[in-house]
Amino acid sequence: MQPVVLVVEDEEDIAELLRFALTRVGFSVVWMKNLSDARHHVNKILPDVVVLDWMLPDGEGVLWMRQLRDNQRTRHLPIIMLTARAQEADKLKGLEGGADDYVTKPFSPKELVARINNVLRRAAPQHVAQVFEFAGCTLNDDDHTLTKGSVVETLGKTEFKLLKFLLTHHNKTFSRTQLLDLVWGDHVYIEERTVDVHVLRLRKILQRFGAESYLETIRGVGYRWRAV
Repeated sequence: MQPVVLVVEDEEDIAELLRFALTRVGFSVVWMKNLSDARHHVNKILPDVVVLDWMLPDGEGVLWMRQLRDNQRTRHLPIIMLTARAQEADKLKGLEGGADDYVTKPFSPKELVARINNVLRRAAPQHVAQVFEFAGCTLNDDDHTLTKGSVVETLGKTEFKLLKFLLTHHNKTFSRTQLLDLVWGDHVYIEERTVDVHVLRLRKILQRFGAESYLETIRGVGYRWRAV
């Protein structure tokens, strides 16, 4: 469940500082030195958030960001600009170009981590550590347990990810294809019926807690978690 941060930064010292600060708090970091490599990586695998410099050896990060915003697959990809360009006009250009946040160099690594978490909390809450309560049950991020009174169940990795995703997007209906992309990752090539198998397993677990009715099948569409 480690969120993946794609760092697009040509200065090695800054990239190493980011890698150290992010990995120590539970992120997985992928570093690219230029836009060409970053484009290639995103075309193959979507990260959970991008930390993007403005000036790079082969172009401007802000221009690539606009391209990402124009693409259906990457339209909602969380992006934080990290740049030395601190003028108000530059900030406005970055934010209006699609950045979710704008951080100027020099920067505080702790503040950047907080800003990444804030962006993820808004855009991809399933990647933020939380404790969830519903129908008298508690889902804990630390040990992947679901508890209700004396009943305790440790969920498998996929069932935990699926349940957490649905809880953080309650009352929204998702197709099997959407769940494959958002829970398994759009770089994983498996059949849609895999979703049905894991939903069935999750329902059997929820039955022990009297909460299976919250996981609804929307005929002809997919699945939805009904808010308690």
